[in-house]
Amino acid sequence: MKINNLYTKLIVYLVIVDIFIIVVSLFFGTKVLYNTQIGFISSSLVMIGSMFGYKKMVDTRVEYDIITTDIDKDVIEKLEDPYDLYSPTQEEDVEDIAKAIKEEKARLKANKRGLFQTLKDTKASLSIYRVTAYALLIIGFMYLNRHSLLHIPSYIIALGIPSIVVATFMMIHKITPKGK
Repeated sequence: MKINNLYTKLIVYLVIVDIFIIVVSLFFGTKVLYNTQIGFISSSLVMIGSMFGYKKMVDTRVEYDIITTDIDKDVIEKLEDPYDLYSPTQEEDVEDIAKAIKEEKARLKANKRGLFQTLKDTKASLSIYRVTAYALLIIGFMYLNRHSLLHIPSYIIALGIPSIVVATFMMIHKITPKGK
């Protein structure tokens, strides 16, 4: 299934859920309607912006063949013993372990990343789509608060619904992070 088709289907799902939210909100008054709409739409834009930004970053990395895989160690082992100090086959004395730690610290210090490299690796979180969506979320919240329309329970509920819709959509269409 094509990605653009999936985005279209996801937006259709979100619109259907939003129509349902509008109908339910009308029973509680216009204040709740404003909160649910601003919360739902801004949260939906954050979700879609995040997905689109991440997809664009992955596509760029694939296009330029920048694929980082590290399959030489198990992830849990790497987290529990990053310096491979407690390996059962390793029988070194305390001096060798201290030497290995010093070498690793020197290697890490030599591999310090600059601002440019850090920004390059955080493109998904700093994508224009995601930043714009968060700006709209903040502006919407400030608008509601400034005009004394803010109703926290309905706003919080509306913020959470798009994540449930997106997760359900991904389960229905069997979309996994690895593309299985």
